[in-house]
Amino acid sequence: MPDISLLPLSGDVTPAVRSLGWDWVVEEDCQNYVAREAVQLPEAEADALLEAADTLYELLLQAIPDPIPDTLLRLLAIPELLWPAVRHSWNDDRHWHLYGRFDLAQTPEGPKLLEFNADTATSIPETAVVQWASLVAAGQASDDRQANGLFEGLQAQLTEWLQRNPDLPPTLLLVHLPDSAEDAANCAVVAEAAAEAGFKHVHICSVDAMQVSVVGKDRGVWAEQAPEQWRQFGFLFKLVPWEILAAEEPELTADLLQLLQSRDLIIANPAYTLLFQSKAILALLWQCFPQHPLLLEASLSELPGHSVRKPLLGREGQNVTEMNARQPGQAVEGEFAGQTQVYQCFAHLPQDDRQRFYQAGVFWAGSGCAIGFRRAAGFITNLSEFVPHVVA
Repeated sequence: MPDISLLPLSGDVTPAVRSLGWDWVVEEDCQNYVAREAVQLPEAEADALLEAADTLYELLLQAIPDPIPDTLLRLLAIPELLWPAVRHSWNDDRHWHLYGRFDLAQTPEGPKLLEFNADTATSIPETAVVQWASLVAAGQASDDRQANGLFEGLQAQLTEWLQRNPDLPPTLLLVHLPDSAEDAANCAVVAEAAAEAGFKHVHICSVDAMQVSVVGKDRGVWAEQAPEQWRQFGFLFKLVPWEILAAEEPELTADLLQLLQSRDLIIANPAYTLLFQSKAILALLWQCFPQHPLLLEASLSELPGHSVRKPLLGREGQNVTEMNARQPGQAVEGEFAGQTQVYQCFAHLPQDDRQRFYQAGVFWAGSGCAIGFRRAAGFITNLSEFVPHVVA
């Protein structure tokens, strides 16, 4: 018997997706990105995945010592430019972690943590909107048929962020990497949730269209909302990883951190999410909570037997290598091979009757709130197919 049971989804989700402006989901390389079938997820398994996200987040909080020592920041490979911001945001509750996504393996022993995308997790539109639209198009939708409260979770977190910073103007700028329709779509869902949360002015642009000044009357972050109409923003949501900002734009990063320290600006996700984003946290969690049922053994040294090697700040599955008896096997090419690596015990992902592997992505937005699946014949990457689910 296969581990995964699938429900075919009839109907065409394309018109609904196009009406939202998310053509990238159904065109070109992504035309087969969203599956026309759904994982049939037993209610008990759905509950276990959501509860795992809540428990894992608490473990992460408990694993970080206070005050945060230099040795830990160095161990996690966090760029030194960001150390003051990591500590500042960790110690000030006005810096609010909006959301992240836990990647989990469903095993016979229960869910196991693979990693936590704490800073700039994507697949928001697929999870929050497209998989629900897939059920609607197939006539399968009802309130209890999907574990999917992502939009509501984002709205609640954005409301909290706004209320914790009443001294700042309720204006939100959302920036993403240039030339990425996918990232713009992720920002669009967050922007809609922000408008519902009470932000008065919300604007999305490429990060290179943002203007930053640290002197004079123009001190702050600005964007051109319309030709020759510039607005200053008190809140910044960046779908640009902190470590990439620091590496590729150190002067811009230093200016943003100066504005952060002087309360001219607040940024989400906050810099302290790098503590969780670095995959070295997997080894620290195992050290703090050995044999915890939600964890896989992990170490910064090679592990005997079957394991996976990952770069500490790798992205999109790049440079993940399967290791067996400490010998490299299947690997994903990428640009992070030069980074320090973490080793994690191999977890067998569940499979369907066509031998495709399934990885659960569980969004945390204050609590575990939504589930989505990725599948592939081999390693799961950002190009792996997104599969909706129905709670059975």
